[in-house]
Amino acid sequence: MRNLDHSVIGNCRTAALVAPEGDIEWLCFPDFDSPAVFSGLLDEDKGGRFGFRLGEGCGCSQAYLPETNILRTCFTSGTAAFEVLDFMPRYHISGTEYYTPPEIYRILRPLSGRPRLRVVYEPAPGYAAEPVRHERHSGYILSVSQSDSKDTVYLYSSLDFNGILEGEELVLEREEFLLFSYHEKLITIDHARANLELERTRTYWLNWAQRSAKFEKYGELVSRSLLVLKLMSFDQTGATLAALTTSVPEVLGEARNWDYRYCWLRDASMSIMTLLRMGHPNAARRFLRFIRRIVRSKQDSFQIMYGIRGERVLTERELPHLAGFCGSRPVRIGNMAYAQKQNDSFGYLLDVIHIYYHFFDGTLDDIEEMWEIVKRLINIVRADWRKPDHSIWEFRARRDHFVFSKVMCWVALDRGAEIAAFLRKDEEERQFRAEAGAVRREVLAKGWNEAIQSFSQAYGTREVDASLLLMEQYGFISAADGRYAQTVDRVRRELYHQGLVYRYSHSDDFGRPRSAFTVCAFWLARALFVTGRKEEAETIFEAVVSHCNHVGLLSEDLDFATGRQLGNFPQAYSHLALIEVASLLSERKIWPSFIRP
Repeated sequence: MRNLDHSVIGNCRTAALVAPEGDIEWLCFPDFDSPAVFSGLLDEDKGGRFGFRLGEGCGCSQAYLPETNILRTCFTSGTAAFEVLDFMPRYHISGTEYYTPPEIYRILRPLSGRPRLRVVYEPAPGYAAEPVRHERHSGYILSVSQSDSKDTVYLYSSLDFNGILEGEELVLEREEFLLFSYHEKLITIDHARANLELERTRTYWLNWAQRSAKFEKYGELVSRSLLVLKLMSFDQTGATLAALTTSVPEVLGEARNWDYRYCWLRDASMSIMTLLRMGHPNAARRFLRFIRRIVRSKQDSFQIMYGIRGERVLTERELPHLAGFCGSRPVRIGNMAYAQKQNDSFGYLLDVIHIYYHFFDGTLDDIEEMWEIVKRLINIVRADWRKPDHSIWEFRARRDHFVFSKVMCWVALDRGAEIAAFLRKDEEERQFRAEAGAVRREVLAKGWNEAIQSFSQAYGTREVDASLLLMEQYGFISAADGRYAQTVDRVRRELYHQGLVYRYSHSDDFGRPRSAFTVCAFWLARALFVTGRKEEAETIFEAVVSHCNHVGLLSEDLDFATGRQLGNFPQAYSHLALIEVASLLSERKIWPSFIRP
């Protein structure tokens, strides 16, 4: 049975998942949200893959080159061994320009003996819906979709083309390379070029990682999480993806299979705030440019999520020809959640914009344009906070007065008031603070349930959910407030199970959840820490990170019984929360010098 024990390579334009045995099993070309050209992750038989085969008894080990997104896979068979270095080129060109072509280099280096291997090269464009023919040209193999002659990919290599296509056994006697590219190359591709791209890309990632805050405790986990968050940002626009995959199930064999290759304002804002705190202010600048781009006029509306170029319509459909991850259907592309009302979304965004105003320089027109966006967001919140919504959990068939949605409306109004005060807009500050006060009074009156001695998931209900743990983090309530401590206790009693945490335990549109939502365990660890239970917090944190795969990556969900990773992968939510809790447990201030919290 498949596991999410994959590694990830990428260059902020697209990314690939590499299995432990070296097969590329997921790659969308040319961009993160393009149709997959390798989707073996979702159909082992016909999804397509790109890897290597050795004889029986071979072994593999895998690790990233330190503080980079360059992957090293070592293969051994008897006395022979070789390594493969996988990467997508990314490096600085000039000004704010980076070289991020849609291509993957695979450099093969013999380590001992005379390694023998076969290349498995099975591109399957259009999510494996299009048959392919291969054409041998001078210098490359052209793979062409038989249903669309414009859908092509290129393979350059120092290995024999016939040997690659026929799956012949090859003897690795010197360094070789393979370059899989969406475009035809206009420069000579040889060993020198492959190694030049490797060193340029290695230098880029080392420089980027060097600018990150460092931790003695949990340092490697934090570093890998930061590198993953960076890799999941779309360089062309500044949008940040929730995850790199679609339709990896939350529970095997069930229908909770969604496409996460989009930019949720919630997830993106949290990711950007984390990168900002850890020493990467350019991530915030680029994300806010993305926000300005998607609301160019005063008539443009806001929604909870967008395509990575700002697309507003993300039509959801199924791909019935794919078997699904471990047979879990349906496979979906697109996500109908874009049409939902989630009143919490703008609180996270205004939290980031608040930081922008207080700690970053901007031109007058930038500041004025952002102020217009702030006012429009606040107007939406003022109009909607009393209305029911679908919540942070994106219930498809339920609207309610969810407590955490109201809390984040308060956050939006509170940060809006802070921005107005900074800009000396006294009347707006007064209005925003008055409205924030109204929200807070209502939540304290209607959100607290005396019968269960806790805040509840929604007004008038007895259920709790893990989002309530974040009430303190966003400043709505103090960690010293007994009501918060009691809520933490209630969530722990009801949702904590086998070292992990349910998001909620009641039935939803698809029945009762049966997997742990990874980020919720981090939220509980944080809540325990700030309420003085530091040993409990560390125990939970270490239990969660023990489920990281062999290269330190986490998915959306975890199986309670086995700890098996499930859900889309890697998940930004999971990694940003890991960083947050690791910083608390390290008792290290993580705001860099350019920000004064």
